[in-house]
Amino acid sequence: MQNKKIVKKQISLDGQWTLYYHPERNGKPDLFDETMLHRWTSVPAVVPGNVEIDLVRGGAEKDPFYGDRLHDYSKYEYYQWVYCKDVHIPSDFEGERIVLRFEGIDTIADVYLNGEKVGRSENMFIRHDFDVTEHLKKGDVNQIRVHIHSAMNFARSKEYTMYMRGTGHRNEICWIRKAPHCFGWDIAPRLVSAGLWRGVSLVSLSNTRITETYYATPRLEGDGIWLQYAYRFVTDADTLEGFQVRIKGCCGNSVFSHEAPAHFVSANHMIFVPNPLLWWPRGYGEQPLYYMTMELVHHGQTVDCVQETIGLRTFRLERDFNPHQQEFKMFVNETPIFAKGTNWVPLDALHSRDAQRLQKAHDLCVEAGCNIIRCWGGNVYEDHAFFDLCDQEGIMVWQDFAMGNTNYPQTDDFVKVMEEEAKAVIGKLRNHPSLILWSSDNEVDYKNLGYMYPGYDSRHNRVAQETLKRLVQAHDPYRLLICSSPEIPAGFSTDNIPEQHTWGVRAWYKDEFYKNSSARFISEAGYHGCPCVSSLEKFIPSEHLWPFSNHIWAMHSTEDIRIEKELNSRNILMANQVKIMFGEIPEDIEEFSILSQLSQAEAMKFFVERTRGLKWERTGIIWWNMLDCWPQISDAVVDYYFEKKIAFHYLKRVQAPVLVFMSEQEGWNHSLLISNDTGKRANISFIISDGDTGETVVEGERSVPSGENLEIQKLFVMPGEQKLFLIKWFVEEKAYGNHYITGFPPYDKEKMLRWLSMIKKLI
Repeated sequence: MQNKKIVKKQISLDGQWTLYYHPERNGKPDLFDETMLHRWTSVPAVVPGNVEIDLVRGGAEKDPFYGDRLHDYSKYEYYQWVYCKDVHIPSDFEGERIVLRFEGIDTIADVYLNGEKVGRSENMFIRHDFDVTEHLKKGDVNQIRVHIHSAMNFARSKEYTMYMRGTGHRNEICWIRKAPHCFGWDIAPRLVSAGLWRGVSLVSLSNTRITETYYATPRLEGDGIWLQYAYRFVTDADTLEGFQVRIKGCCGNSVFSHEAPAHFVSANHMIFVPNPLLWWPRGYGEQPLYYMTMELVHHGQTVDCVQETIGLRTFRLERDFNPHQQEFKMFVNETPIFAKGTNWVPLDALHSRDAQRLQKAHDLCVEAGCNIIRCWGGNVYEDHAFFDLCDQEGIMVWQDFAMGNTNYPQTDDFVKVMEEEAKAVIGKLRNHPSLILWSSDNEVDYKNLGYMYPGYDSRHNRVAQETLKRLVQAHDPYRLLICSSPEIPAGFSTDNIPEQHTWGVRAWYKDEFYKNSSARFISEAGYHGCPCVSSLEKFIPSEHLWPFSNHIWAMHSTEDIRIEKELNSRNILMANQVKIMFGEIPEDIEEFSILSQLSQAEAMKFFVERTRGLKWERTGIIWWNMLDCWPQISDAVVDYYFEKKIAFHYLKRVQAPVLVFMSEQEGWNHSLLISNDTGKRANISFIISDGDTGETVVEGERSVPSGENLEIQKLFVMPGEQKLFLIKWFVEEKAYGNHYITGFPPYDKEKMLRWLSMIKKLI
């Protein structure tokens, strides 16, 4: 029998809407009634969107990112909002079931269609499908209303124990499933936004359809790989007789398929794929992707199909907390992978703009040579577009669940909320080969240890230790969950665990804390760098541009503006880092900016080179961070306007797959090293010269096995002598460059700027 073509109908509701807004009274939203909108203020709106963007577009407010206008938006934390759209639905829009689909509602909202309440959202992170089959008027105009309540008032209606606390001044984070950074962070403004931040649509569904697919590759064997696939479907058929599931995977000339009777609505199958094209992290091989089709067949006729891409690869994490043999080592296809990459923070403080910034941001990670990204827990979960790019480019993804630096509720109610969220997120993302690891949260163990609770044990964190572990086991059983980043079991501290966030006091970047860290894997490490002056001028009024000790600079270093409007502590820290390196804080803004960037660049370079020099004693570094989510003074290496700081260029060099570099001085000597972080032997020719004299110091050729470091020789340098070494090398006729500065601070700024001009001329 010829299969009928599967047609899935969908009507996009993105585009023009109307936004109404009004303060909530007595901490509660109004009961929704269409007539109340006549008393409210309105502006035109665009979906996907955030209310702040619509307020600016409608002339009600000015750009919150400029100057100190952020304070003008505080009052909106206690407002309610209604998004309205009237849309004509064609009479031929058919479906056994029709859902009103919201890809992202921020956050607490009731949804109405033609005056009837059809659903409620209390979670910003997940998709909501509301069945409107009985409420939709085909061939007529339909009224859609989304009543968004104040997140702050929702949060304050909850019960709080003495244990529950958000980091700093942000206890409201505890209960509400909204991106934690929205309430203010050291890298993000406090903008407690609202909106329909992802797309809205009407979707026609069949009563018989595939609802879940799962592909996993647990083991290599001989010349092939074992593929586990699973599915879940629903049907209103009288019996389950005559159902069958077929899968087919195609990648060029590599093709495999399997089919089996579907005796029940759920099943798992393990098949052997011979001679697969394996997916590898960037630098270790190619990233072939198989185009997968799963068909649900009933009595010989295809009734549904799901198409997606997957990669065939294995992953395991070798982790050991034993004090004498700690380990945190990643293996892909049973090959040890040395991880180099960045923490992925919000693309924009207003998340409806994420999509337009994604490609450019991801390109930065590729350009910088990253083979891993850690999606930080203070953010939203990125959409498929992000993971598709990582799949294609060979960038591994470590995904935190969206919790950070907070003691969350441990109640049954909150557990149910997290169960719904985790099931949705895991089910959405699990088939991406780039996704290698789940983490329950960011720094919750770390924070609890700092709070000095007597007898505290991380096992008391029911959400991280039980709920999420159970959910990952249930919905993604072939992926590992770590229970916090960093995870600190009972009896351990922040400096005797394998994975660490090596922040320290953030003084001289080569002090003992950084040089002698016991970390086997660094998942956060960063250093401040001032944006270029042309960027500063875009968000700081001229009268406040310099010196930095004013409330505008303080606001754009974020975090604590709600407590002290002129705290400025992070800016003072940055200035002192400049003073450490150069012996003074410049009086000129141009000079301050470039010297600050030099300080940051040398620090970030050191963190990566130190890690590569310790291979495999240390197995990787994920530095903090690539890109700002709003105009600010921070530790990002690219500012909000995509202007690259000097650190970006230095990181690009030291994250090269094959790196020639110098170690820190021991006695009279520095070691000259080659690190090969690729899947094959590297043949290298190199030349090292004195930056001041141009004299060749060392040149030669070496062959370095895959995954290994090789010492070329030791270089004598008088301890304390400040010298610049320029390093060039060739691998397969491609040229690379690096440098090394010896000695101790303070450095002469004029000499350093002269050296910078030489360094910039390197490849």
